[in-house]
Amino acid sequence: MRFLIIFLLFFIQLNAKDLKPTFIYSGSGAVTDLVYQNNKLYSATAEGAVDIYDTKEQKLIQTITVPKIKDFIGDEVVSKIYSVDVLDDKIMIASQGKMGYRRVHIYADNNLTQIISIDKSYTISKSKFIDSNHLLISLLSNELILFDIKEKKALYRKQISASKFSSFALNEKKDEVIIADESGDLKLVSVKDGKVLKALKGQNVDNIFQVDYKNNTIITAGQDRRTAIYSRDGKVAYYKEGTFLIYSSALSPSAKIGAYASDEHNNITLFDTSSKSDLYRLGSHKATISNILFIDEKKLFTSSDDKEINYWELP
Repeated sequence: MRFLIIFLLFFIQLNAKDLKPTFIYSGSGAVTDLVYQNNKLYSATAEGAVDIYDTKEQKLIQTITVPKIKDFIGDEVVSKIYSVDVLDDKIMIASQGKMGYRRVHIYADNNLTQIISIDKSYTISKSKFIDSNHLLISLLSNELILFDIKEKKALYRKQISASKFSSFALNEKKDEVIIADESGDLKLVSVKDGKVLKALKGQNVDNIFQVDYKNNTIITAGQDRRTAIYSRDGKVAYYKEGTFLIYSSALSPSAKIGAYASDEHNNITLFDTSSKSDLYRLGSHKATISNILFIDEKKLFTSSDDKEINYWELP
C-alpha cells in the first residue's frame, strides 16, 4: 500500500511542469534566511555574513559580516546567522554567540551596533522587525518576546507551549504571528500582548520545520512528509504529501500558490491551493532546501544549504 501511494504521488508530480532557474546568485555560504525589499535581496549565511544583492543588476553589492566568536576550546570561528530582517534603512541580524546563546545587531548608517548581547541568555531562533523600535523574538524554548530596541528590554516574554520552537511567520499587518513547533500544532498569537488567539491542528502529526502566513492562509513544512494548508478561520484544512521530509514551504502573496520541498532530490513543487493540483516543479538545487521566498505571483527565490540562490520567473 505504501509503495502504491508513493507511485501515485510520483505520477501526480509528473503533471507539474519542470522549470529551470532564470538566474543563479552565488554568496558567501550556506543560506539560512532570505528577505527581499525594494529590489534588494538580503541573504543570511552560516559563514557569519549577510550578502546583499541588487536584483535589477543581478549582482552582489555589499556583504555585512558580524564579529567572530570563540568556540568551547578558545578558537575563533565565524558566527552563524540565524535570522535577518530589513526595515527602512535598518538591517537586523541575529547570530550565534558564546555558550549557545545568541546576539542581535542592527546595521544602519554603515555601522553595526549590538542591541542584544549574550548577557540576556537568549537562545534566539528567529527575530523580525515589528516596527522601527520593536523586534519579535522566538527562543528555542518556544518563548515569544516583544523587545523594545531603544530601552533594550523585553516588553513581554510568554511561553507559547511546552514543545520546542520550530518557526514563525507574521501576517502582513504584523499584528498576528503563527507559531509552529515540534508537536505539529500551530498557535495563532497576538503580537501586542503575546496571547494565544487560537490553535490550528490535525494536519501535521510531527515536527513542523517551517511555516508561512499570507492573506489569511497558512502553509507548513513537516517532518511527517506533509505540507498542510489552513485558513485562518479554520474552515479550510488539508495536507499534501511529499516523498521525503519537507524542510521548507511558502505561499505567494495572494496565497493562491503554495510551494514546498517535495522529495529527496531537493525539488520544489508549486501547487494551486484551491484545487490542490500541482503546477510546476523547480529543480537545480544541490542541497537541502532552506528557504522559498515569493516576491509576487510570478517571481520567487529559493535557497538551499549551499552558496547558491535561485531566481525563478513562472510562465
